[in-house]
Amino acid sequence: MGDCRPFGFLIGLPFAFIALLLSLVGAVIWLLGSVLSCLCPCCICCAGLANIAMDLVKLPITILRWFIDQIPC
Repeated sequence: MGDCRPFGFLIGLPFAFIALLLSLVGAVIWLLGSVLSCLCPCCICCAGLANIAMDLVKLPITILRWFIDQIPC
């Protein structure tokens, strides 16, 4: 089956759900940071905040991949 590890996927689902909630918060922060950095380009901190928010948006996929990689077979 290749890289299919259903046990790791099932173990990671609750954590991915929590990360999904955090990613929604990250999406809102990203939108606000993007708008602020467009309105005032001198606000470098808003661009950094938007980059951190993008990491929050990618968090559920990262968590699921980590759990799947931890299960050997």
